[in-house]
Amino acid sequence: MSTRKNLILILASVGTFVEALDIAIINLTIPSIQEQFNIGAETVQWLQTLYVLFFGGFLIIGGKLSDQIGRKKIFLIGALIFMLTSLGAGLSQSFEALAIFRALQGLGAAFIMPSALSIVTNTFRGEQERNRAIGIFSSFAAIGSGSGLSIGGIISTYLSWHWVFLINVPVLLLTLIFAYQYLPSDEKSENSQKTDLISGVLLVLGLLSLTYGTHELVHIKENPIMIIGSLVLAVLLLVAVFIRLKSVAQPLIDLQLFKHRSLMISNAVFFTLGAFFIGFLFLISLMLQKDMGNSAASAGLMLVPFSIMSALAAKFVLPRISRRLTSSQMGVFGWSFMLAGALSLLIAVYTGHPLAVVLLGAACISGIGMTFCFTALSVMGIQDVAPSHYGVASSLSSTSYFLGAGIGLSFMTLMSQIFPSKYAVGDLSLIILVGYALLALGMLLYFIFKSLKIRQTEIAVS
Repeated sequence: MSTRKNLILILASVGTFVEALDIAIINLTIPSIQEQFNIGAETVQWLQTLYVLFFGGFLIIGGKLSDQIGRKKIFLIGALIFMLTSLGAGLSQSFEALAIFRALQGLGAAFIMPSALSIVTNTFRGEQERNRAIGIFSSFAAIGSGSGLSIGGIISTYLSWHWVFLINVPVLLLTLIFAYQYLPSDEKSENSQKTDLISGVLLVLGLLSLTYGTHELVHIKENPIMIIGSLVLAVLLLVAVFIRLKSVAQPLIDLQLFKHRSLMISNAVFFTLGAFFIGFLFLISLMLQKDMGNSAASAGLMLVPFSIMSALAAKFVLPRISRRLTSSQMGVFGWSFMLAGALSLLIAVYTGHPLAVVLLGAACISGIGMTFCFTALSVMGIQDVAPSHYGVASSLSSTSYFLGAGIGLSFMTLMSQIFPSKYAVGDLSLIILVGYALLALGMLLYFIFKSLKIRQTEIAVS
């Protein structure tokens, strides 16, 4: 790879690292935010939910705009929004202001993710070169997610929760300066189509309504009309989007994309990955602090080695594995670690929370499994897609991830309230994690089996 290409890859990867980091980094700061604003866990959870809602909801529009307006322009706009809203969140003096800036951070992230991946896939055109670049890019996202807990715990203890957001500002300022200078200019499109914003808005409203209804299901007895109404509205809006996508001349999403089985399976497994990993981040922070009595700083320090392990796995192990396995096989490899990690945490609940077993679970999930899962699914999602649709294809994958995160975490919260436990993290929540891992493994093994069958049929015919 040339020096310029390496710089482009680093800039795109830093952008996705920051937005992935911000999903995890807030978890260990929640107690200090609750204390400052005197709010309950139910209220403070909206900081995570709003970020996920806006991130997932606007990803399709971000991907489409990156394909049509320009990858560089959308990346710069997204990074600028994320930087300014991080500054606003860090300086917030009320929970309402913090929640608004947190939601708008999700909007900025929704522009960064698909445009950054589109920049990478259009810069690296050779198949081997592209797969290696996507692997590095995806590993930054996985490392950001994995290191968020450790960084968040240390910052919130030794500085304050404000710096969890303010730390983004200098990083993104430098990224913006270098990105403006070195990212390749957007090609002028002679056939520039308008983005179908009506479908985009309907889709965003549908996803927001669906996630809100799922998140609030626990309160259905107190507010049945609002919650059932939001779920019904979500169904109506998403059906309207589907009808519109089939009828308009220039749809927001080309439905022909869904003919690719690799895209369909990768999106389904990405949904499961979002539910699993965001659930894990939430549970491990509660387990280490509430059930095992550690401070945010000590909990964060315990998780530092796994951030390093994730980086080392991405640097030295991932390239070797990716040369020997297909993306779906590498997905099975990664999900095997996720399953082992979830089982370790479940065993820890039944054996009195021995630290070694808890940390073994964290090592399998955030140290190794996430790096391989995210990378494998990112490659799998675009392997049969034309380059002109990379932005939309990548945003579909990310939308699936964050929709899975919102719905999966809400489902887990609902089940823990229906079946309470003596621990902050009960066995049912961890059984649900195990179920997510088994479901993902089942889908990937089905895809591998089906692909082999199709290949054997083609050989027999020829």
